[in-house]
Amino acid sequence: MTRIAARNYSFRHAEMLHQQGVHPVLARLYAARGLLDARELSSELASLITPSGLLHIDAAASYLADAIGAGKKMVVVADYDCDGATACAVALRGLRSLGARIDYIVPNRFEYGYGLTPEIVELAIREKSPDVIITVDNGIASIDGVEEAKRRGIDVVVTDHHLPGDRLPDARVIVNPNQPSCGFPSKNLAGVGVMFYVLLALRAEMRRRGLFDAQSQPKLDSLLDLVALGTVADVVKLDANNRILVAQGLKRMRAGRMQPGIAALFRAASREARRATPFDLGFALGPRLNAAGRLADMSLGIECLTTDDEGRAWAIAQQLDSINRERRDIEAGMQDTALSLLDTFEPANSTTISVFDESWHQGVIGIVASRLKDKFYRPTITFAPGGEGVIKGSGRSIAGFHLRDALDLVSKQAPSLIQKFGGHAMAAGLTIPAESFDAFSRAFEAVGRDWLTEHQLERIIETDGPLEEAYFTPQFIELIDDQVWGQGFAPPVFCDEFRIISQRILKEKHLKLTLEKGGQRYDAIWFGRTDDLPERAIVAYRLDANEFNGITRVQLLVEHAQAA
Repeated sequence: MTRIAARNYSFRHAEMLHQQGVHPVLARLYAARGLLDARELSSELASLITPSGLLHIDAAASYLADAIGAGKKMVVVADYDCDGATACAVALRGLRSLGARIDYIVPNRFEYGYGLTPEIVELAIREKSPDVIITVDNGIASIDGVEEAKRRGIDVVVTDHHLPGDRLPDARVIVNPNQPSCGFPSKNLAGVGVMFYVLLALRAEMRRRGLFDAQSQPKLDSLLDLVALGTVADVVKLDANNRILVAQGLKRMRAGRMQPGIAALFRAASREARRATPFDLGFALGPRLNAAGRLADMSLGIECLTTDDEGRAWAIAQQLDSINRERRDIEAGMQDTALSLLDTFEPANSTTISVFDESWHQGVIGIVASRLKDKFYRPTITFAPGGEGVIKGSGRSIAGFHLRDALDLVSKQAPSLIQKFGGHAMAAGLTIPAESFDAFSRAFEAVGRDWLTEHQLERIIETDGPLEEAYFTPQFIELIDDQVWGQGFAPPVFCDEFRIISQRILKEKHLKLTLEKGGQRYDAIWFGRTDDLPERAIVAYRLDANEFNGITRVQLLVEHAQAA
């Protein structure tokens, strides 16, 4: 069941924002998202929370400055998603500019699994001979891997943002806003954001040591395009601090001042960097990088982000685009299989979905879980064969159901069911014995029944209410597109009653509409929908500027519609 609901907002707060110079519609949108002061809209780097609030960041800066001074060999161990790839690229580019001897390793996800394991430590020693290992976007759960590194005489610096387990690894230093006792005001930094903060603190420490001054120091703002991409692609909450990081990265992209690899990814995705939006980062660039980690080897994505050779960057971006097309084909087949497996699934009788097929590809199950979650609006875990008698699952959740905590509860109640797990509130991964799938499904469903109410299982399309006709213009759309919207700071969705003038099926899978309100007619499209609408409908929609033959027209992208 899906219903449309308008966001509440305080007229007084909206008026206060308007009086501070904010556009009247934007003032209403911001007030509905809990923003009370126009200063929270600052996108200037000077408004960033200072690094000193991150627990142990000064110790990390001091240790890394000593290691650089001593000429120690550092090796970054990266995760294999877009956040991990951008965090690795930020670490490599930033630490090199600060004088470090540095290399990286990104393990094959299917062979080595997630995080710094003893096997990865062995691999790093064999291939890279490090004195220091720096983890990016992983490491907070790597108890055994850190122990093995210590045993082999290697210091480990953990930079991560994932939630810790009951124990922390015995690393040389841990920087993670979500570790116990860290008072950093933004718990929402992505892995790439944490690494960027470590570089800021390290540069300040090296400045204190007299290695350079404010004029001669390396310019770390050149890394902000990478920080923006990883932050948006990892779907972390865009709080005020993350919005600054993203806004600064977008500003560089729009001005053409970005890494060759980012420019090449825009080109491969047929997007214009001069009009870069968070949507481009999350749905065009991010998936192309992620595809490498899903189907091939993320070192390809990292090379794309770290090469300064434009020709090489373009060659890799084309390769990533090709891998992404292959990923889409695999995903389409897996989705068809999933829907046939769920043919008799009754959402009314279930609070969760667990589904497994022998033919599925480990690297794509997370996307399929996301699609099924969107379709049925239930916390969903999809499983694929993991070799050696295990199956690996990737889960996506709905609001109000903390997926990692749910897996933690299952593992406490039935210790033999889950071999390992980790993740966030909205996304998590796990490994279970193949023969335990049915038992796990029952245990997971039991947690769902216990935790989720009927109200939580109802999909609500939150809207910003009606939009005055004066704002159905390309200029207003440009104003909207210039803002930083994303996870936790949702892009505007408006809602009005329209008369349906015409409707037809486009390419056998989309509904093309002409809508009328107040004597004005609007083009609209509902992607992935083929059922007709009644003559009058309540429509939730986003505004889009559709450019064709040099003419820009306003188009409505329908999110949901129901009979008026």
